[in-house]
Amino acid sequence: MITEETQELVDRGIMLPLMEEFYTIQGEGFHKGTAAYFIRIGGCDVGCHWCDVKESWDAGLHPPTHVGEIVEKATKFSKTIVITGGEPLTWDMTTLTSTLKKQDCQIHIETSGAYPLTGIWDWICLSPKKIKLPEPEIYPLAHELKVIIFNKHDFKFAEEQAAQVSENCILYLQPEWSNRDKVIPMIVDYVMKNPRWKVSLQTHKYLNIP
Repeated sequence: MITEETQELVDRGIMLPLMEEFYTIQGEGFHKGTAAYFIRIGGCDVGCHWCDVKESWDAGLHPPTHVGEIVEKATKFSKTIVITGGEPLTWDMTTLTSTLKKQDCQIHIETSGAYPLTGIWDWICLSPKKIKLPEPEIYPLAHELKVIIFNKHDFKFAEEQAAQVSENCILYLQPEWSNRDKVIPMIVDYVMKNPRWKVSLQTHKYLNIP
């Protein structure tokens, strides 16, 4: 049970429910293969049935941690920082990102876009979900669009989402891990017929790293 004072700091983004933090190799999308420090923030009500970090959903399970402490630890490892979740935009990202920027960090976010965009970002990976669609304001700002493919109906959703991002946004189709053997051939065929799309794989899982 957190105090009212702590909850106020969380609501202002001065403290955040920190689930985990780790230094690893980015496994997905445009920056795959790049060493980066990941900050995973707890809290998400999007509720994807295939989510592989369901333990992130309940923010109350993760200790409110001061942004200064998070940044101090992160910058010991890398200047490339990835903020993920959960859904990080559940919280105000202004203080975290401005503090990281003072340390000359490159800051990436992985988000469903389901909440208003806060913070300063060098790279926005938008991964929209059908059950809680992105806020309209984020589409033109996204640098990459990453749509998870679980079944053939997801291709139609991918095209609907791609129609809303800028022409410079890089388009990725990524197989849902548990269903990859079934959907990878479908994705390969689709990308070959629609070459504006690229294939994204969760290479960190093949490498057996976080």
